[in-house]
Amino acid sequence: MSTITLQDAHARLPEIIADLKPGDELVVVMDDKPVARIVGMSPPTKQRVAGRGKGMLISYIEDEEHLEHFKEYMP
Repeated sequence: MSTITLQDAHARLPEIIADLKPGDELVVVMDDKPVARIVGMSPPTKQRVAGRGKGMLISYIEDEEHLEHFKEYMP
């Protein structure tokens, strides 16, 4: 965790933010006391959409015989 003075943070904020990596922390101090914390965030993940995989799974076996080996695991 690094520290930076409020004056330096104010003068270089765009540069500081551009250099942050996910999980990096930077503590802003004023008069040698911590006043804020800047944390690098991970990029947002894509929103999940129901049904996106529809039609991607193909079952070639249409009988119950293939399930015999898994009876002990099934309720």
